[in-house]
Amino acid sequence: KNAKEKEVEVENMSLSQQELLEKLGTDLQSGLTTDEASKRREDDGAFNVVRPPVDCPAWLCIILPCIKHVPSMKAFAALKPDDAEIKRNGKWVRYDASSLVKGDIIRLEEGDSVPGDCVTMQISGSEDLLVDLRTITGEERLKTIATGSDSMTSLYYGGKVVQGSAIAVITAIGPNTLLAQLIREKRFPPKEPILEAQDETRLNSIV
Repeated sequence: KNAKEKEVEVENMSLSQQELLEKLGTDLQSGLTTDEASKRREDDGAFNVVRPPVDCPAWLCIILPCIKHVPSMKAFAALKPDDAEIKRNGKWVRYDASSLVKGDIIRLEEGDSVPGDCVTMQISGSEDLLVDLRTITGEERLKTIATGSDSMTSLYYGGKVVQGSAIAVITAIGPNTLLAQLIREKRFPPKEPILEAQDETRLNSIV
């Protein structure tokens, strides 16, 4: 994109979007630099990894393979993201999802796993964005965001993009994600919807 197109994108951002990006110390057009991401990873002292519901040593899982068939473990295994498309040094690159840091700008497309808790900035393409968060949030329906929308909608680590594409900013990784919280509280997988009020509360706490 040329400089003029980039200026239009920035001007069209809502105030709350700008506030969120400033709060996270990031830029929608260039993302984070490699040095910035490395420093944040070092400061956080954690990678973007969520510990499983039954967190046992590898040797024990070999001896007791039935652990893998515990309902929460089966649900967890289906959610783990492998990689993510990240804006790094102003260019789109695909990295291992565990290398994500808070403030990373990501691109989500059909078939992707949501690699961290994030907030949508732009819904692109000709189709609405549909994301399956049911295993994480307990919602009965897919999360739907209209194409062309710049609404700030929270998505969560482990969600599955069923249709559409979007640009989003990472707001929480690893142990700070909603999934990690639910696992710690023994509420995963949820038996009922959990986000009626929590969605807005989590976003407001960031901004």
